[in-house]
Amino acid sequence: MQLSDRCCGEAGTLGTARPDIANQVRFKKSEEITRGVRDLTGQDQAEPGQVKMLTACPACHQGLAKYADESGVTTDYIVVEMAKHLLGEGWQQRFMERVKAGGVEKVLL
Repeated sequence: MQLSDRCCGEAGTLGTARPDIANQVRFKKSEEITRGVRDLTGQDQAEPGQVKMLTACPACHQGLAKYADESGVTTDYIVVEMAKHLLGEGWQQRFMERVKAGGVEKVLL
């Protein structure tokens, strides 16, 4: 996915405290995601696994997941993608095995 720095509307209690504003923010984000998918794929909706948005924020991860059905875009944490790239597939299982066997001497961030 291309840089998409517009808020998803999930920040803090915005959605419950000011749904009128949050809905406008979500509408703009939806347009931006659709435009990004179209630029990358030539279609309005991505095929499964074709386009992914990355974030470091748990609230954004939750908020961005709301666009998956209409856009076909999945979300994940930046650090998870970095770990997959640096440590390879199966890194989570290996990490958990090391933790259970006595800990980890360094953490990659």
